[in-house]
Amino acid sequence: MKSFKYILIALICALFTACQDGDWDEPSFKEPPFGNNSITEDNVISIKKLIEKYPNVFASTDQNVQITEDIKIRGRVTGNDLGGNLYKQFSLQDETAAIIIAVNQNGLNGYLAEGQEIIVALKDLYIGGYRKQPEIGAPYNVNSIGRMSKDVWLQHFKIIGGMDNIKPDAIQPVDFETIKGDYDDNCGKLVILKNVHFKDANGSRTLVDGTTSGGNYVNQQLKEYGSNLVIRTSTYADFAKMVMPTSGVNLIGIATRYNNTWQILIRKTSDIQVVN
Repeated sequence: MKSFKYILIALICALFTACQDGDWDEPSFKEPPFGNNSITEDNVISIKKLIEKYPNVFASTDQNVQITEDIKIRGRVTGNDLGGNLYKQFSLQDETAAIIIAVNQNGLNGYLAEGQEIIVALKDLYIGGYRKQPEIGAPYNVNSIGRMSKDVWLQHFKIIGGMDNIKPDAIQPVDFETIKGDYDDNCGKLVILKNVHFKDANGSRTLVDGTTSGGNYVNQQLKEYGSNLVIRTSTYADFAKMVMPTSGVNLIGIATRYNNTWQILIRKTSDIQVVN
């Protein structure tokens, strides 16, 4: 028994010495540890062209269809679940358009930071319209579109570059006034609403004071717009209890649509900028 112990100790010492001598192969982090690094960068189309391929999917309330073509899209993340207001989904945008990608996973911001560039292999995924908002995911309640599983998602995207390719300022918010009349080409984009005022701000009301929608969202209106635009805030968002400023603000967010209503999704506290 003692001999066995001595042999074991000798083996451990030998292993330690080998590591110290530089024979140990340190793990390589040249490739991102998330996603499918075998995805190639061919057959890439713009997000706008992708949406144009499926016009009937977004024409009515809820539909979905499986993508059978071997096509891909490439873009940068403009919004994720970091602030808790985009739940299990993120927005992807290129120079032409934007789309929501829904994944049944918490903490997407851990590897899909704002400004991260990715490529998505679309074959076998589903594209659909949730109240006419273009979305990539999986079938939900037969006709609607919902979240794909985490395991499916991990096989269908590739991170382009590493930490050096995270550029939060690569896609600048569009002035909402210039696109507010065009739902089809602009829903899902990162936008800015300049010098607007919360309709019900009184110095004490928060973003989630009011009637909840769907059980965990509250819609706030702005004085400058009618009921066809709302600031939609989850009661679970990190900034949910923020008191609505009574002065003018610049608001940055993801401009999703709910039929013919704009829903602005603020991503984080810094998206609400008080105008002096």
